Amino acid sequence: MTISGWFSNNFIEIFGAVTGILYVILEIRQNIWLWPVGIVTSGIYIWVFFTGKLYADMSLQGYYLVISVLGWYWWVKGGRRQAAGRRHEEESGGEGERVKELSDKGIEGRRDEETKGLRDERTERLVVTRLKFRTGIILAIVFILVFTAMWLVLDRLTDSPVPGWDSFITSLSIIATWMLARKIYEHWFLWIVVNAASVILFLTRGFYPTVLLYIVYCSMSFVGLKAWKRTIQER
Repeated sequence: MTISGWFSNNFIEIFGAVTGILYVILEIRQNIWLWPVGIVTSGIYIWVFFTGKLYADMSLQGYYLVISVLGWYWWVKGGRRQAAGRRHEEESGGEGERVKELSDKGIEGRRDEETKGLRDERTERLVVTRLKFRTGIILAIVFILVFTAMWLVLDRLTDSPVPGWDSFITSLSIIATWMLARKIYEHWFLWIVVNAASVILFLTRGFYPTVLLYIVYCSMSFVGLKAWKRTIQER
């Protein structure tokens, strides 16, 4: 087969790989456009995984479509809940000190703009947080339940050739994507595991453009881990 013929036969998968890389770049930068790009990527891979009989991964892409809509909303508006517990402190303490500082410097004309910006940032936009112990326990239990149920279904009711691998990657990805939607820093550790396991799985299934995609994913997960950690320190 010629190179042009190979590209022609794998055009959809290649396009999905390109949009997938763009998705991770936007994720690292905490750019909200990652969510519409993720919707496009998921739509492409629903078809790719269906034709490859990777049914759990195909179902995962459907989940991605739903969580992308929720994540889009949470990243824009979810910070209201995040800030509710400390709003009184901000209004009476930190923000008041900031306004006083601006006043002392004689920048009265900028006071309204500065304080509005503080309110917008702290009560509107979701910020990066660390995983709480209780949340981690709950997510671990959910992972075990989803993994077990999915493995049994794929093993007994489908012709999936790799029910264990498929279920593991899908279940862990579900948890990692939810954590991403809530901007929980530790989700990057899960992506490192998911991406490394995916490289092995897709290599055995012959999805070579997707193998390259997940190698890039795995490398960029380390970049994301470092980049998001800086945003925690800055806050």
